[in-house]
Amino acid sequence: MRFNNWKYPEITDGQPTTYQWIVKHTDTFSLGFKTDIGAFTYINAQYGVIIEDYVQIGSHCSIYSISTIDNKRGEVRLKKGSRIGTHSVIMPGVTVGEGSIIGAFSFVNSDIPPGVVAYGTPARVVRPLASDEEYQKHYQESL
Repeated sequence: MRFNNWKYPEITDGQPTTYQWIVKHTDTFSLGFKTDIGAFTYINAQYGVIIEDYVQIGSHCSIYSISTIDNKRGEVRLKKGSRIGTHSVIMPGVTVGEGSIIGAFSFVNSDIPPGVVAYGTPARVVRPLASDEEYQKHYQESL
């Protein structure tokens, strides 16, 4: 129901969208179908950020394909149905697996496999998803 009127937002490099999130380097940014990105999220896609279908990202998150602290760079991929909790940070070269959930205030600096719950600083896999948490059920109910 919440996605009944969903349409791709207009994204201008470095400018807030209607929903108050920002992407730098829009030419290397890909946004999937029926995504939900919270206000005040910042995405630096200089080396590629791919957000697949049905991904949810909480408010105040930061997603970096480049780190100016350690010069790490690499594509970030948030796989179909993954969910990122508010105030989380995703570092360069990270893939969050299909359907996985990242808890709020997490620092994700390594790949997260599909179908798990992970959180912490740094984020670590805590457990597999329970059947009622699986993304298929989650996004189908949101339609």
